[in-house]
Amino acid sequence: MNTKSVASAGSVATAIGAGVVALGIGTVFARLAREALQAEFAVDDGPDDLLTRPDNAPQRLEVPTADGARLNVEVYGDPDGPGADDTGDVIVMVHGWTCNTAYWYPQINHLAASEGGSRRVVTYDQRGHGGSERGHRRPTVAMLGEDLDAVLEAAVPAGRRAILVGHSMGGMTIMSWAAQYPEKVGSLVSSVVLVSTAAKAVMDNHLLIPVDLPVYAKPFAPAAAKMITSVPVPIPKTSYGVRFSHYIALGPHARRAHVEFVDEMIGSCPPRARAGWGSAMGKLDVTAGLEALTVPTTVVVGTEDRLTPQVHAEQIAEVLRRNGSLRELVVYDGVGHMSSIEAAERFNALLDDVVAESSRETADLKDTQSV
Repeated sequence: MNTKSVASAGSVATAIGAGVVALGIGTVFARLAREALQAEFAVDDGPDDLLTRPDNAPQRLEVPTADGARLNVEVYGDPDGPGADDTGDVIVMVHGWTCNTAYWYPQINHLAASEGGSRRVVTYDQRGHGGSERGHRRPTVAMLGEDLDAVLEAAVPAGRRAILVGHSMGGMTIMSWAAQYPEKVGSLVSSVVLVSTAAKAVMDNHLLIPVDLPVYAKPFAPAAAKMITSVPVPIPKTSYGVRFSHYIALGPHARRAHVEFVDEMIGSCPPRARAGWGSAMGKLDVTAGLEALTVPTTVVVGTEDRLTPQVHAEQIAEVLRRNGSLRELVVYDGVGHMSSIEAAERFNALLDDVVAESSRETADLKDTQSV
């Protein structure tokens, strides 16, 4: 065979290979689109007042990180108001991938109503999300923990402890922080709540891709999932996009108000931040941080979570149970990945219990230290 024939054969093989890849990935996305568009419509039962912007405007801080990126930190709680508590535990809430501080509106509004706005509550935008700068470093899971440490240093007054609440990537942030600063866990933290999250292998144990793929398309499912999470393409604002947000992020019977709120939040995340952090989570393993969580830790998950399915919560709970730090594994039936929005009333009641228990423990600890 002459050189031209070899080159021609190589070109043909390359074209065939590219065609097979395109067919495989195209089939995966076609099945995903079919699943999303055939799923039930969201329940249209009116607005959810818990999703409104809180009436009590937060104090805003710009917190510098180790590499100079500045994080938008929002602090709620009137230090001079009636019933103000300047000694109790501070609630620090860490949002997840493609979200921002608005994710926690249902909890901020609840705490404002139930505690008169006196409880100090801290939220912040993760790098590249909301009002926080992305910085110049490549996103890593370790960076998440470093940033949380900077926020704790800036926003939790000396002598007080924090109740850490993390959703999705926010839970990973807490575990990353604990892995890097294990000596700070017991002294700075009274309790932890890990919501719809994972400690490792997040890209190996998800339910994004339909299972009934043709045999020829199955090998391309991992590549398709990686494209969904790690390719920096803009998300078009269409009714079809809302259906995809519903299918991927929320349970099948989610309220329309919740779906639209989440879709707006996801759409506002810059593509580079979405792709950068999606890629970073593909290398996730924060089991060392999970082992370091020696304080009472609650694990929350929805049965319809496609992004971090129940198996992740069970694995986390097993490690915590073995170490004696599992407070409770809470499973919300029919709820998707955005569990503290979809099941806000139940989650807020749970948060109240955690705060009450932590406050009693902190008070007992101070009494012991004063003797």
